[in-house]
Amino acid sequence: MKLIEVILDDENLNEAVRRVKSNKGVAGVDKMTVYEIDTYFQNNKERIKKEILEKKYRPQPVKRVYIPKSNVKKRLLV
Repeated sequence: MKLIEVILDDENLNEAVRRVKSNKGVAGVDKMTVYEIDTYFQNNKERIKKEILEKKYRPQPVKRVYIPKSNVKKRLLV
């Protein structure tokens, strides 16, 4: 089995969504909350998987987050 098939396995993807929700992450650049991710992902999972397998999927940019440092500067969290 190819690695991408393991990654895109429904059980693995459902676990990933569960972990995102349990971490209570904040909305990204798409403004989608963790409460909305379940419905969105269940409605779009097959399309997303197909686009990834066909190398046509283009994820949205990652939201930049800066954390304050003790010297008043901020550091990019990566």
